[in-house]
Amino acid sequence: MISKDTSKDIGKDIVLIVDDIEINRVILCEILGDDYHIVEADSGEAALDIIFESDGSAKQVLPTAVLLDIMMPGIDGFGVLERIKSHDNTKNIPVLIISASDSDENESRGLLGGAADYITKPFNFDIVRARVDNHINLARYNHNLEKLVSIKTSEVTRTYESTLEVLATIIEYRNLESGAHIRRTTLLTEVLVEFMLTTEKFKEALEKENISSLVKASALHDIGKIAIPDSILLKPGKLTSEEFDVIKTHASIGSRIIDSISEKLPDNDLYLKYANDICHYHHERWDGTGYPTGLKGEEIPLSARIVSVVDVYDALTSVRCYKDAMSHEVSLNILEQGKGTQFDPDIIDLVPDVAEAFRKIEEEHRD
Repeated sequence: MISKDTSKDIGKDIVLIVDDIEINRVILCEILGDDYHIVEADSGEAALDIIFESDGSAKQVLPTAVLLDIMMPGIDGFGVLERIKSHDNTKNIPVLIISASDSDENESRGLLGGAADYITKPFNFDIVRARVDNHINLARYNHNLEKLVSIKTSEVTRTYESTLEVLATIIEYRNLESGAHIRRTTLLTEVLVEFMLTTEKFKEALEKENISSLVKASALHDIGKIAIPDSILLKPGKLTSEEFDVIKTHASIGSRIIDSISEKLPDNDLYLKYANDICHYHHERWDGTGYPTGLKGEEIPLSARIVSVVDVYDALTSVRCYKDAMSHEVSLNILEQGKGTQFDPDIIDLVPDVAEAFRKIEEEHRD
């Protein structure tokens, strides 16, 4: 551990820099020192001593973020990362790997191990500062969310709506999707569900559901993407297989986020069940080739089957960092091509009946 005068840093977020090469720590201190209280460690062992007590418990004062080198003697960066992510009190600390290696294997291993980002040396000052700022702000949002949902209230509906607003804000903050995407997803789900209620095939099943809660929960379908690094999530080109593996984790991560909310609320009601089912299963496919669990057919919760159709339609008709928007007609044709393979065929059969309503929603709520 490297000591320094900290009197001028009182009240600042703490950034722990872990690197056995002094010049790298000096550069990072130069980049971040004006905005953060910097603590340095010249080895993996020293870093763990800063974060954990001798009995293995986490210390009371923890870093807000960790910049972690991989290649170090003794305990390397992967060992430090594993230890941080395996402890309940430290697992949410954003860890940004800093490495001279641009190996896909190392990057994939770090990201799959829980790292928030992967930054290669030599450092670009603006990029390092922006990424650290973004991940600290995101961690603060998550912390505020946990504080919010831990408050017990008799007005459970108000709590859910507040939670929805905070989660939607997180999505907009990360610029994962626009706020309009969230709005469109909710409106498209509402239109499709209301029409399904008029059909013989789905009326009985949906009458047993809480339609309002199902529709509201659809807005949270991609909340797990808050854990996906910008370098992958916003990549304009084709993803590698390793990067796609990282992207696919957002479904399970979203489910775990909803589970953490459920544990802190007094009632585990349908709203949270829908949110969990939708987050976890909206990328499952009717033929069983989807992810993360490979469910097929009616094994997939109905709420997730509905949002799967809505989400793909909106993705097709919207501009994304990796593609242009497709026309309404082309998008409907692609949905039809996925009938019985990607999508529930009985839901796809109803799409022509709501197609004009879908078109209006897309036109009125464009990004």
